Order: sequence, then structure tokens, then C-alpha cells
Amino acid sequence: MTVTRYKQLAQTLRRQIEAQVWLPTEKLPSLRESCKQSGLSLMTVLQAYQLLESQGLIISRPQSGYYVATRDIPRDMPQLLHAAEQIDVNDAIFDILKAGQDPGIVPFGSAFPDPTLFPQPSLARSLASAVRRMSPHSAIANLPPGNEELRRNIAKRYAQQGIDVTPDEIVITSGAMESLGLSLQVVTQPGDWVAIESPAFYGVLQAIERRKLKAVAIPMDTQQGIDLEALQQAIATYPIKACWLMSNFQNPLGCTLAEEKKQKLVDILQENDVALIEDDVYAELYFNEERPMPLKMSSYRQQILHCSSFSKCLAPGFRVGWVAAGAYASRIQRLQLMSTLSASVPIQLALADFLHQGSYDTHLKRLRRQLELRQTTMRNMIVKTFPTGTSVTQPTGGYFLWVNLGENIDATKIYQLALAQGISVAPGTMFAVDDRYRHCLRLNTSFEWNTRAETALQTLANLVHSEKNRRE
Repeated sequence: MTVTRYKQLAQTLRRQIEAQVWLPTEKLPSLRESCKQSGLSLMTVLQAYQLLESQGLIISRPQSGYYVATRDIPRDMPQLLHAAEQIDVNDAIFDILKAGQDPGIVPFGSAFPDPTLFPQPSLARSLASAVRRMSPHSAIANLPPGNEELRRNIAKRYAQQGIDVTPDEIVITSGAMESLGLSLQVVTQPGDWVAIESPAFYGVLQAIERRKLKAVAIPMDTQQGIDLEALQQAIATYPIKACWLMSNFQNPLGCTLAEEKKQKLVDILQENDVALIEDDVYAELYFNEERPMPLKMSSYRQQILHCSSFSKCLAPGFRVGWVAAGAYASRIQRLQLMSTLSASVPIQLALADFLHQGSYDTHLKRLRRQLELRQTTMRNMIVKTFPTGTSVTQPTGGYFLWVNLGENIDATKIYQLALAQGISVAPGTMFAVDDRYRHCLRLNTSFEWNTRAETALQTLANLVHSEKNRRE
């Protein structure tokens, strides 16, 4: 996922424009002059100029050349924003995920929680019961928006948080990725601009690539979350149609927005008529006493597409999610009918049966305790064994740690060396369209902490030490 040559040239010219090397209305070097100076092909230089033109930084004058636009561009924009005309990450992400599928691999790079944490026998009984009770008309009756009892149970959980969501605005989907993809489709057209987080969950990047959208990556702080000033600048600079983000236990950083910041974020998007897609799949995995509120709590909630699933907290293999789509509910249903038709009916019925049994919250309490203990254990060992200068997050929920190895360490190389020794990690390059997180790793802390896991983490620490010593 290296930055292509035309993007590198565009970034260089952008920095020069913002540093006022090239002033507004001033003519830039011609295409042929830039070819000679950079050693790049004419087509590569043309692509760079066209990228800057699409971003409003330069303008083209027929028979004359390219000129710096007269609009004011904030001088700190390069540090705040990264715009990508074209997302192209799917192949690299596929290779990394495929490599971690081997059951013999220690799965620190996995995106999925330890499957042994979930009540498999109870779920199996609910599934068997649901199949026995299925009527011949169940497949038709449970077409979008999905099983009524399941939607009612989900609506009750919103109500317990004081959020008014009716069963009619909930659409059951085949996992959260379908709910997020449908949400993105309903509020954008190919070629539109979308604001995303940086670093971002790689599923966002893949969805944008499939949809042929353009992205502006808004920087994230490991503790404070999204940079609202940068988001406002992005909205002022680009015609952004939607914002896709995680306000609770963000993947990969694990950070959660403060309640005041959540409200301010929603206010910014509402004032600028930007649709909000909220990925909230980790919200049930909190370690503190109170569950964090989603952005859906806002009075703007009818315009917020709140997406979640049971995959991270109850039944990973069932692949059932939902979107509380508010004003978009009927459009989401129509899109689903034209694509996957519906989520699996037996699975919907099984989840409705399990939730009816009343043991879901008991399971969640046990799950949270185990996840917190495992995260603490792994984090303590990272602090103890990794080189001086390593920093690691301390989320209050979820099951990921974000490890900054230091600017001089190539985490992609660590990933390759670790994989050769039977250990998977998620390199930072999975979470951006460029190499800005090349020195970072995301580690999954959900799996049982035993001798095998401890030995694997020590091996990982040794690899980082060796790489650091080699570079010094």
C-alpha cells in the first residue's frame, strides 16, 4: 500500500502551495517542465495535476497551463487532512487477512474475538428450536426489515439507554458490514466525497473502494478521538456527503469520544447537512459501569444511520447485524431486497429465541470481565518487554491495542517476520491509504492468555528489539 508516484508528486506540490512557494494565480511549471524536474512520465505528472485540480488547489486554463487557485487554503491542512481520489487497498488487506486464517497461527492480528468466549451450546439450542418451529412461510414473513421479534428486542435495548428507536426503523442485515455498506450506498453516489477516520477500520477503506468514492481522512488522537477542527476544515474544503466513524472503542485505536465531543460532532454534521454513518459494533464491550452512549442519542437521530451487530459480543459465526436507519429505513430495505434479499431467517429466529431466554446480559457481564483481564495482561507484558520508546493504548473497552513502535521501525517488516514464526499481527498500513502508520501495529487481546500466547508476544518483542538495533 505504498503511495503511488503521482500522489507523491501531488503531495509535494500541495506542500509547496501551502508554504506559499507558489502563490495564488501564479503559474505552475508546465507538464513537460515537471517531467524533466521529477523524472516522471508525462501521464504521471498529468495525473498529479488533475488530482490537485479536483481538490480545488489549482485550475487549468486552456492553451495556457495550470495555475494556483485563488481560494484560501489553511496552511496547516497537510498535517490535518489527507485526501484520496482513489482508494486501492483491497488486495493488500486480503493478503494480510488470508495469511492469518491458518489455525496454527497465533492470532494477534485477527479482527475477530476469541470464539470460545461465547455461549455456543445455548445458541445451538436456540437454533435447533427455531428450525423446528419454522413455518413454511417464514422466509417470506422475515424479508426486510427482518424478524419482528428480533427487531423489537433490539429496540428495547435502545430504549434502555433512553434512545427512541422504533422496530420499524431497524433493518436486520447479514452482519454489520452489510448494514454499513447499505448505509453508505443510500447516502452517496460514485464519485462523492466521504469523511473517514485516520487510522480507520480497513472495512471502511474497502467499502469506499467498492463504491468508487473519494475519501478525506480526519486524524484521530489515541485518547481524544477525532479532530473536530480538522473535520470542519474538511467540510469547508471538500463537498463531503457523508461521514463514517466509530465513536465508541474505535478500531484500531480503541478510543471513545467524550459525551460533549459527541454532541459537538453531531452539531457540525447537522449544520453542514452531512449524513452520519455510525459504526458501533463494540459498544457492548465496555469495562466501566456505564455503557457509552452512541451518537444516535442526538435529537438528530433520524438522520443518523446507526449500525451494529451480534458478531463481536454474542455470535461471530451467525453474521447478523442491523442498522437503525431512521428516515432512511425504507430505502435501506429496498436496497437490501435488490442485493442479498435478507439475512438468514433461521439465524434471525435463533437470536430472537436466545434473547427471549433472558441470559444475554449475564453473558455480556462475564464477557466484559474476561476481555478486560486479557487486555490488561497483554498490555502489561508489552510495557515490560518491548523496547523503550514503544507506546501502547489503554482502551476502556473492546479487544484491541494500538502499539506505536517508533518512527524508525517498519511494522510491515515485523508483520512478515512474525508470520514466518507463526504469529499474525495487523500492521498499521491496513488502516490508511498511505504509509503514515507504517510504524504501528494493532494487536487482538481477546484470546486466552497461556504459555503459547506469552511466548508469541515475547518473540514479537524480540523481533522489534532486533529491528530497532539494526536501524541504530
